[in-house]
Amino acid sequence: MAQIARRKSVAVNVGGVKVGGANPIVVQSMTNTDTADVTSTVNQVMALAKAGSELVRVTVNTEAAAAAVPKIVDTLNMFGVKVPIVGDFHYNGHLLLKKYPDCARALAKYRINPGNVNIGKKHDDNFRTMIEAAIEYGKPVRIGVNWGSLDSSLLTRMMDANNLLAEPKDARDVTLDAIVTSALENAAAAESYGLPKDRIILSAKVSTVQDLIDCYRSMARQCDYALHLGLTEAGLGAKGIVATTAALSILLQEGIGDTIRASLTPLPGGDRSEEVFVSQQILQSLGIRSFAPQVTSCPGCGRTTSTFFQDMADQIQTYLRERMPVWRAQYEGVEEMKVAVMGCVVNGPGESKHASLGISLPGTFEEPVAPVYVDGRLSTTLRGDAIVAEFIAILNDYVDSHYAVKSEEAVTA
Repeated sequence: MAQIARRKSVAVNVGGVKVGGANPIVVQSMTNTDTADVTSTVNQVMALAKAGSELVRVTVNTEAAAAAVPKIVDTLNMFGVKVPIVGDFHYNGHLLLKKYPDCARALAKYRINPGNVNIGKKHDDNFRTMIEAAIEYGKPVRIGVNWGSLDSSLLTRMMDANNLLAEPKDARDVTLDAIVTSALENAAAAESYGLPKDRIILSAKVSTVQDLIDCYRSMARQCDYALHLGLTEAGLGAKGIVATTAALSILLQEGIGDTIRASLTPLPGGDRSEEVFVSQQILQSLGIRSFAPQVTSCPGCGRTTSTFFQDMADQIQTYLRERMPVWRAQYEGVEEMKVAVMGCVVNGPGESKHASLGISLPGTFEEPVAPVYVDGRLSTTLRGDAIVAEFIAILNDYVDSHYAVKSEEAVTA
């Protein structure tokens, strides 16, 4: 793994998952079900956890949602799913945490948006109530500022002060300063009420790449709180994936960030787990953490008249993803495996030699054989219509023979 110098931050324990300090960067996600629907929410949390999400956030916006949280956590425990559940509060969190103490106890962390806690009362009263609940139940808090709901009074005050300067800043810069100031001031307030620093995580989310980078660079310079990274409202499909990757990769490469989420808009009926896979792939592509075997495959060209290698690459990648929950529990280091599925002889043998396992399929006018390389050496040559099945069998044998079986204690941990 890459030796990126991490920014020093205070470690926070979130339901047994350590965030910050010298701990691995944590991948998290969020459900989009109605939290009051216990069955749907449990099913989605289980799917996200199976995909590798290490924290899962749920919306707690109504009394029905708050009442459902303990049932959700209990049901997950019954199924042996240990992923910590985080409660996302806006507007009425101070009321729900007081009225539903079982919800407050069941959650592993509270997410508070300081721009959305001042409805109907003075800002400090509502915010303090939520912090006091966190103190009472021993929970950490993420103070999550979002520029779409930034504290308007703070922004107005900072804009007014800026206008009095001999050389005023650009409005964009003042807004970013206000986002960071909101996070830091509210964190300081939480500490003044008695919440320890090792139970505070900060985030400052915006939806444009350069603004996000500037926000987090500024915040990282000014504090040692653990930081959650995410490009908010990243968008749909390639746009959301590329924008998230662009923003988070720069910050992670600079050692900034202790936990991440890819806030992607799923297609109707789409797989919510995609945001988990994107976060994992960002970390693995940077060499920061490994989550699953990586498949190298060529894009195809005029030498590859058949789509067979594309289908095979997809089948192998799908197979690896489906097997990983089982392999991860059984084998040490299997996530480090590299597989190459190449479409012709130009780069096929070379890429295969760099992989744990590689296969070079025949391109146009090439002999209809597929050499297989194991740890850089030619192992066998496959022919005929059963190449995929035969290669998967070789893959399974490789896993069994090359990765140590975890001890029973490690499997049950």
